[in-house]
Amino acid sequence: MREKETNKVYQIKAYIKFLSKATNQHGVHSPFVYNFVTKCLYDKTNHDAYAKLKLYKKTLENADTILDITDLGEGSKVLNAKQRKVSKMVKTSSSSKKDSKLLYRLSKYFGFQRILELGTSLGMGTYALALANKSSKITTIEGCLNTSTFAQSQLTKLNINNIDFEVGNFTDKIPDLKHNSFDFIFFDGHHNKEATIQYFEALLPTAHNDSVFVFDDIYWSKGMTEAWDYIKNHNAVTVTVDCFNLGFVFFRNEQAEEHFKIRL
Repeated sequence: MREKETNKVYQIKAYIKFLSKATNQHGVHSPFVYNFVTKCLYDKTNHDAYAKLKLYKKTLENADTILDITDLGEGSKVLNAKQRKVSKMVKTSSSSKKDSKLLYRLSKYFGFQRILELGTSLGMGTYALALANKSSKITTIEGCLNTSTFAQSQLTKLNINNIDFEVGNFTDKIPDLKHNSFDFIFFDGHHNKEATIQYFEALLPTAHNDSVFVFDDIYWSKGMTEAWDYIKNHNAVTVTVDCFNLGFVFFRNEQAEEHFKIRL
């Protein structure tokens, strides 16, 4: 409990510091990043998919299902019990409505075809990515069998069939993926400095010039921010966009190295 309280204090201080340095599109001079911010991050279009995401979230909030949880990561920010009710999990362990919409816009904007998600949870983010491009191929990995099985059953009911659900420890699963090429990887399953860096390094061979890596909760703890700083300064990375909850990483050789903090 003390660690969670320490992390909460850290997050508040980090957010105040973030706001003092963050800007909007007017502080961006790179055409690529300016377009990304204005046409994707700040896109105000009420996409039809948003209604489907809202309905799915409501379904989860009304679910009476209780899952036996195997937690291989840092654990829930709020829930400690090994048995967790889906209706409570969706409030604490699943992608928020705001983040799900952003994942949808992101995949739609860049047209991702080969996607990897580390951390399926209840499938909110997975569903958003699947709705964005019906022709995309999504691989999503979850450490807990029961959580993965539940998410798969729910998305199957919605006739979503472009997702490959994998269960297991990321460390065990990633070596099998190293020969793949991914347009997009969403790191959302192990909020730990060493693990985040390890997964980033291990999956770098799967990136190409136009790949996008996104890291969730980069200010969840001091360690996660240190992992984010490591990634920002990696010689393979050219551009990053820090939106506090999410960190976006680009590998475009044609871009000058720049790092942005953007308010959402």
